Amino acid sequence: MTAVGDVRRGSWRPVARAVAGGLGVGLLLLLAGLAAVLVVVPKATGSVPLTVLTESMEPTLPAGTLLVVRPTPPDDIAAGDVVTYQAVSGEQVLVSHRVVAVARSSDGASTFTTKGDANAEADAPVSSAQVRGVVWYSVPAVGYVNQAVNGARGWLVPTVAVALIAWGAVLVTRGVVAAVRRSSGQRRHGRRRSSSTDSTDGTDRRRHVGTARRSGPTRRLHGAALPRHQRGRGARRAAPSGRR
Repeated sequence: MTAVGDVRRGSWRPVARAVAGGLGVGLLLLLAGLAAVLVVVPKATGSVPLTVLTESMEPTLPAGTLLVVRPTPPDDIAAGDVVTYQAVSGEQVLVSHRVVAVARSSDGASTFTTKGDANAEADAPVSSAQVRGVVWYSVPAVGYVNQAVNGARGWLVPTVAVALIAWGAVLVTRGVVAAVRRSSGQRRHGRRRSSSTDSTDGTDRRRHVGTARRSGPTRRLHGAALPRHQRGRGARRAAPSGRR
C-alpha cells in the first residue's frame, strides 16, 4: 500500500513540470513579442511608438492602441493612409487621423486633409511639414504598456529590453538543463536494470550447475546406503524367478 501511495503522490509531478514548462515558454514568447514591438522594431527602423488616447479613430484604432509611426516622404502619402501630424506646427501635441484628400501645389508642396473615423467633420488642412509619418502597424491594448515604458526616463527602455532577453535566456537554459538531466537519469536507470538482470541470470546458472553436480553423488550414496544382506537377498530372489 505504501508503494501505491507513493506512486499516486508522485504522479502529479510530471504533469506539473509540463504545465510549468508550457507556461514558461508562453511567457517567454509573450515577453519576446512585447520587446520586439516596443523596442526592437521601432529602434531598428527609426519608427516612433505612440499610444491612442482618444476615441476619434474608433472602431479602427480604439483608445489604448499602440501605433508604430514610420517616417514617410510626403509624396508617398495617399488618401486612406493614417498619418500622425502636429496639430499646431512646432508643438508636441500629435494627432493620428486618416487622410481623405491630398492637394499638391505647382511648387511640389503637399497639403493633406484628414478626418477621424469616428468624427463627422474633417480636420483643417495639414502641411507636409507637420506630418511625422504614416502609421505602419498597430497593436490593440498594448499602448498603455508603451506609455508606461516610454513615458519614464530614457534609460528604462534599454534596461527593460536587456532584462527581458536575460530572463528568456534563463528560461531556455533551465529547460535545456532539465532535459539533459532527465536523459542522463534514464540512461543510468537502463544500465542498472541491465546489470541487475545479468547478475540474476548468472546466479541462477550457478545454482543449476551446483544442483546438477550434487545430484550424481547423492544418487550413488542412496544406492550404497542399502544393507548388504538386503542387496544379496534381492539378488537371490531374482535368481529362482529367472530359472522359472
